Order: sequence, then structure tokens, then C-alpha cells
Amino acid sequence: MNGDELSKVVQWLLAGRRAESGRLTEIHAHLKNKVCDIYVPKSATVEYRRLVDQARFNILPLLVSSLAQGLFVDGYRPANQLDNATVWDAVWQPNRMDARQSGIYRAALQYGLSYATVLPGEPAPAITPFSPRRMTALYADPVNDEWPEYAVSVGLPRPVITSDAPTQMLTTITVYDDTHSYAADVPSVFLLPQTSEDRGDPLPFEGLAIDYSTVVVKEHGLGVCPVVRFLESYDDLDDGPQGVVYPMLPAQRQLNQTTFGLLMAQQQQAFRQRWVTGMAIPEDADGNPVEPWNAAVNRVWHAESPDTKFGDFEPTSLDGYLNSRDKTLLYISAARQIPPHTMVVGNAVSNISAEALAALEAGHQLDIGEHKTAFGESVEQLLRLAGKAMGDEDTWEDTSAQVVWRDTTPRSLAQVADALGKLAQLLDVPPRALWEKIPGVTETDISRWEQMAGDRDAIGDVAALLAAPPPGADEPVVPGAEVDDAEPGSGGADPVLPGPGPEGR
Repeated sequence: MNGDELSKVVQWLLAGRRAESGRLTEIHAHLKNKVCDIYVPKSATVEYRRLVDQARFNILPLLVSSLAQGLFVDGYRPANQLDNATVWDAVWQPNRMDARQSGIYRAALQYGLSYATVLPGEPAPAITPFSPRRMTALYADPVNDEWPEYAVSVGLPRPVITSDAPTQMLTTITVYDDTHSYAADVPSVFLLPQTSEDRGDPLPFEGLAIDYSTVVVKEHGLGVCPVVRFLESYDDLDDGPQGVVYPMLPAQRQLNQTTFGLLMAQQQQAFRQRWVTGMAIPEDADGNPVEPWNAAVNRVWHAESPDTKFGDFEPTSLDGYLNSRDKTLLYISAARQIPPHTMVVGNAVSNISAEALAALEAGHQLDIGEHKTAFGESVEQLLRLAGKAMGDEDTWEDTSAQVVWRDTTPRSLAQVADALGKLAQLLDVPPRALWEKIPGVTETDISRWEQMAGDRDAIGDVAALLAAPPPGADEPVVPGAEVDDAEPGSGGADPVLPGPGPEGR
């Protein structure tokens, strides 16, 4: 792209980024526990404001973790192959994706989508994960296209040291197309919308121009825009996925409001309030009433008049607030298919069998399975692109390769061992083919087991060889067998002597 084309593409990309920034910023603020949504009057006391601050009952991170902890890619098998593809050891492992893949899934679960770029590099192509708050991609058909037309990644703002204005900031953005990447500096104000208390006021982009002489252009030569999109799900073909957090924001606000009412009741009304009748309240010199007692746990109230009566009000019950919060948690549990015992909802789950617990987990496992399908396609696309970046055309053209997900289903080891043993005995499934079905077993474990099994077979062969008779050893004598040409002292049968005759008598 030349300078004019790059400026237009940057304007389009930043406009798309600005359009989705409101929703992404709101989700991020709720996840970081920065939003409470409790009304605070201007005349509120410090005590009131502290109760508002304590009313954050944030369960949104749990919605993300309950799914993300069940997602872990443990291998990548080409079509009709038992071992991992070359790209797995050549690109995935050097980029530390065993650990970094979790960030991609969590960002997609939080915001509905996330991204990763693959660019040629030494000694291996580089994989870089991005949150949608730092990358925006434009597709000709956002639903059906595999690769975007253009994408932009946004760096962190930095001050301009040579500027007279101390607040002038620049941000490096990188634009990607199907042949090159373009890194340029733009004013940070174009990337951070001007906001007030209740609305955002984006700046126009008509004045944004890129000084092409300062742009760093690099050729990647992949033939496609090197950005892979991870979609949380494919359930909405009109507007795209929203993630698991955004639909639950109203329920989160309700939880905060209920928790605030609970804290207010605890602070002001949960303890018995006392009353007194039949006495005159003294007044000071100005005619203002004077409190007759200083209430404390180590003080006793008394009055001189026999007509004075003391009493107290019933405390406010907290059960209504606690039940209301539990019902909201149960709704979230049902809506997101999270087992109630994961959210510790009151006494919803107690004294149940292992089969009942497995039934409660069934919906959650189905949800994890759906996300494995959605994310698995993106991981396969990512590794195909990594194969192309390293010059492996076979990997790039192999659209039948499959990722291997680690089995994170909560089951007892005894139950799994019993099931796998029956598969091997009753259905004649090779035992080594069942190793990868053991929960928590990694590809490294299986490779080590294969080597150990091979060593054990070799040792068994040596032991059998040592137990066999040496070559040329005599065969054991069978009683009653005839031996021909046996010589005395030769180790064969003794010769038969003739019986006594008349001469020998």
C-alpha cells in the first residue's frame, strides 16, 4: 500500500475499533471490579460510601475460569497420523503456547473474540496473542470469511520526549494485509475516545494522515492477512458472539444491589433498636434535646420515674437478602450451565451421590465441548498458517488435521482405569491406544511411556534369551526310548549284559 491507501485503511480500522470499544470497555471494567452501579446521593456519608464499595459481589471472573480451565490443546495430528505434526515441535512449543494459549481462550470468553498473529521469524515463526481491546480485524464477510482483509494492532501510549506539550502521547499501530505489515506512530487521542460521565464522544478521523516516510514496512509473503480470529461461539450469525460476560451484566448488577441491601441491614437494622416511654427528655440552655443515655455494651439504662418503660424492636431478618442472592446465583448457574456446587449456592447441593454430581456436570461438559469445537478450528487454522510461515506446504494444505484436547472431565482414576481396562479386554482395543484417554496425561507423558515400554520389551527379550538352554546342549533323556550305537561312558544308556547260561552256573 502507498501512503494514501494506508491512511484510508487506518481510518477504516480505527473506526471499527471505536465502534466496539464501548462494549469491550464496559466488560473490562466489570471484570476488574471497577463497577458497582449502586446509587450514591451527593449527601451520602462516608459510612454509606464504604458500604457501597463493599457491595461488589463479582462472580463474572468465575464464569470465564469455569470454562477456560477445561480448555487445553495437547497435540496436533495430521490426517491418518499417530504422531504430532512437525509444526507442533517447530513452532507451537518454541512460542510457549502450552501456557499462552489460555490467554487466547480467556479473552475470547470474556469479549466474544480474540486474535493471534503468525509472522515469519528466526529460529521459528512468531505467534502473538491479542485481546480485541488491542486488535481489530475487518472482514469482507464477518461470518463466513476465514481470513480478514486488514487488521490493526495497537501498542501502549508513550510520551513524546521532544514535545513542548507534556501530555502529548504517541501510540505505535501495526497494520496487516496479505503481503506486508506497516508500523506507524499516531496520536494516542485517536485511539482513546474522549469520554464524559455518561457518554463517549469519538473524534473524527478525517484529519488523520500517515507520514509514509516514517512507516516501517516489512514483507511477510504469506498470501493472506496473518491474523487468526478465535470466536467464543457460532451461535449468532447476525451480530456475532458476545462472550459469556456481557449477557450476565444485568444479573451482576442485581447481585451488587442485593448485597448492598444486606450490608445496610446488617449495619443499621440487624441489631435490636431500643425505645423508652414515660419520661421527659431534658434540654440544654438553647432548648435542644439532650440524649439521656450513652448507649454501650457496658452501660445500663435507668430512670427515676416509675412510669418509664424500656423496650426494643425486633431485628431485621437477613434471610430475605440471602435467599434473593442465592436465587440470582441459581439463575446464573442455569443460564451459563455451571454446576450449582461450583458457585456454592446455599444448600442447593448436599448429600448427593456421585452419579447425581456427574449429572449436574453434564451440561457444563457439553458447554466446554462446544467451545472446544469453536476454538479447535481456530487453533488448526493457526498451525496451518505457522506451517506456511516455516515453508511447510504440506501442513498448510492439510485441512484434515485435528487438534488433541486434554481430557479435563472430573472423574475418579479408579473409574477411568476400570472403563479403559474393559475396552482393552472386551473390545480388543490396543492398550497403548487408550493411554491418551487417561485424564491429565500429556503428550510428553505418552512419549516417555512409549520409550519405557520399549525398554521393558527389550529387557524381557534378554531375560527370555538367558533362560533358554545354550546351543548344542544334550536333550533330556526320555525313559524307555531306544538308544542306538551307545558307547560306554558316553553319557548314554548302560549296555544290557547277557543273562547267566549253563556255563555260568
